[in-house]
Amino acid sequence: MTANTLQERVQRAVDELVASGRELGVQVAAYLHGELVVDACAGVADPGTGRPVTPDTPFFSFSSGKGMTATAVHVLAERGELDYDLRIADVWPEYARHGKGGTTLRHALTHSAGVPVLPAGITAEDFTDWQRMCAVVAGSEPLWEPGTAHGYHAWTYGWLVGETVRRATGRTLAQVLAEDVAEPLKVPGELFFGVPDDQQPRLAVLRDGNWSAVLEHISSAVPRLDLVAPPGVRPDAVLGSRPDVLRADVPAVGTMTARAAARMYAALIGEVDGVRLVSPERLAEMTAVAVQGPDWVFGADAPRTLGYALEAGGAMFGASGSGGSLAGAAPALGLSVAATKNLLTAGDDDPMEDLRALILEAVS
Repeated sequence: MTANTLQERVQRAVDELVASGRELGVQVAAYLHGELVVDACAGVADPGTGRPVTPDTPFFSFSSGKGMTATAVHVLAERGELDYDLRIADVWPEYARHGKGGTTLRHALTHSAGVPVLPAGITAEDFTDWQRMCAVVAGSEPLWEPGTAHGYHAWTYGWLVGETVRRATGRTLAQVLAEDVAEPLKVPGELFFGVPDDQQPRLAVLRDGNWSAVLEHISSAVPRLDLVAPPGVRPDAVLGSRPDVLRADVPAVGTMTARAAARMYAALIGEVDGVRLVSPERLAEMTAVAVQGPDWVFGADAPRTLGYALEAGGAMFGASGSGGSLAGAAPALGLSVAATKNLLTAGDDDPMEDLRALILEAVS
C-alpha cells in the first residue's frame, strides 16, 4: 500500500467516525522510516464554537504523557546527565523516608518504586502545587520493597520522575521536553506538560462519552484503582478541562498533537530530518521488558519497559491515555503511530485501536 493510499484510508475512516457521531474531533498520525505517511484529522476541537480540529490542535491526552516523560529521561541519559540506577534519595534526600533510600530512577520508570497510592482526600487543586505533591510522594510509605513488584503509579509517576530530574539536572521535565525534544524536532507548541494560559485557547475541548461510566465500573471491580486515582482526581473530562490543571506541571499526563507525538517516537527509533533522540543501543535497552507479572493495581499481567508499556500485542512500546488517546512505536517496522481525540470513550470496539491496527497491517 502506498503512503497516499494509507493516508486516504485513514482520513476516510476518521471522517466517517465524526459523521456517525462516534467521535467529535480526532487526529491520527504515523511515521514510517522517518517520513510522515499519515496526518489525518477531522471534526471539531470545540463543540461549543465549532472550531475545527487542525493538525496543530493540541489535545490533553492523559497518560499518553507518560511516554513524553520517559522520552525526556532517555534523552538526558543519552547525554550523560542521568543514570537509570541513580538513587533518588541521593539528589532528593527527603525521599529516603520510610526506608525508601534504595529506590532508583529505574524503579520509578518501571512503576516498581512501591509508592502508587495518593491520600484519599487529594484534590485537583493539590495537583497544581508541585512542592506539595512532591512532599506527598516523598512522605509515602512503600507498599513493597522497590523492585520486588510493580503496580501502575497512575499519578505519582509524574512527580517521582519529575522531581528526580529537577534535582539532578536543575531543569524541570517541561523544560527538557521543550528544549531537548520539541525544539530539535521542530514541533514547538505541540508537546506540553503544563500548558501556558496563552496557549490554552488552541486546545481541543474534552467531552465525556461513556468514559466516566466506565471509570465507575472499573473502580467497583478494581478496588485499588481508587487508591492510586482517588475520586477527586479521576482522569476524566472534568479534570482534563480545568485551566489550572492544564497549566500545572503534572508529568504523569500531557498535552500533544498526534503528529508531534508520532514524530517524537519516530525520532526514538530512527532519524527524522537529521534528528535522532537516542542511540540504537539505548533504544534496545529502554524498550526491553524490564518488569512483568501481575500489576498490583489491576491484577493482570502488565509487562513494562523503562518508562513505556508494551502495546498492540507487544508489537509497540508507548503509552495510551484515558478515554482513547495512544502513542507509540514499533521499532521492527520503523513505524510510529499516535492518535488523539476529545470525546472520551472506552469499550471493546475502540476506534483508535482499530486505526492503529489498520496502519500496522498496512505496513507489515
